[in-house]
Amino acid sequence: PTMKNLIFLFFVLALVSSSFGQKTPQEFKTEHVIILVIDGVRHTETFGDSTFQNIPNLKNILAPQGILNTNFRANPPRTTTNAGHTSMTTGRNQRIRNDGSQLPRFPSMFQYLMKQQNIHKDKLWVISSKGKLSILGNTKRRKWRDVYQPHVFCGLNGNGRDHVGDARTWEKVTQVVDTYAPKLMLINLLAPDARAHANNWNGYIEAIKQSDRYALELWERIQNHPVMKDKTTLFITTDHGRNADGFKDGFISHGPGTESNRRIFLLTLGPDTKTNVEMENKNHELIDLPSTIAHILNFQMPTSRGKVMHELF
Repeated sequence: PTMKNLIFLFFVLALVSSSFGQKTPQEFKTEHVIILVIDGVRHTETFGDSTFQNIPNLKNILAPQGILNTNFRANPPRTTTNAGHTSMTTGRNQRIRNDGSQLPRFPSMFQYLMKQQNIHKDKLWVISSKGKLSILGNTKRRKWRDVYQPHVFCGLNGNGRDHVGDARTWEKVTQVVDTYAPKLMLINLLAPDARAHANNWNGYIEAIKQSDRYALELWERIQNHPVMKDKTTLFITTDHGRNADGFKDGFISHGPGTESNRRIFLLTLGPDTKTNVEMENKNHELIDLPSTIAHILNFQMPTSRGKVMHELF
């Protein structure tokens, strides 16, 4: 063969080699994705505590079944509830009011998925103990506002106002999982954040423990579900941390861009994820969640600035 032919052959082999082994979205076993958000827990009371006394199920039962990042990041301008949740649904960090009076600037993963794959609304859910998170079902962006919206059940009686106890939220979660086998779902549990804001340390700790029990219950329910078993990826995380002890009012509040507010965790479980892997990876943040979910479920999020977390798979 001539030198030109050898160069061409080498080029072809290089292309084949570079693409070999890459997993395309169609090859994922995952058909359903759930994000469980345990609102406003600090690293020091979760994976930063070497005893793991508040999260025995997350650490000892769930983490070995998946991949745990104990240095995931919350990077919106202000580390607040609505900003954190907007990051994890739109793939953009946004300065947004925290009272529920302002819609996200960009469409959410729910809207993109519904439009591109013609998914029925019954398969897309936002369920939150906080009424103000009803904003996650919509956007202010022209041509997207008020269309392609998921079911939103947030706050008191799901009316998008006030707060409701996590027990009532959990009743709705179990009903939706059992009845609809959702394609994409986000769940928010407010109790740790609410108890901390009330300066109730014991209540804050007990709420973390209860959320830990809910997390295990959810995973077991998925694994016993006739449709979702072995076809569901579960992300467990939080929307922000809290102030460090000795900074301002300590655990009571959050919002600044300090390390204690930005360092959070991400635990990922599912049929396509690695198991029994633990890392401290500062290179990924909340905006990477929707990009990764779009990669798994094979839809596009052109307005997202997040990265696909390939190391999960």
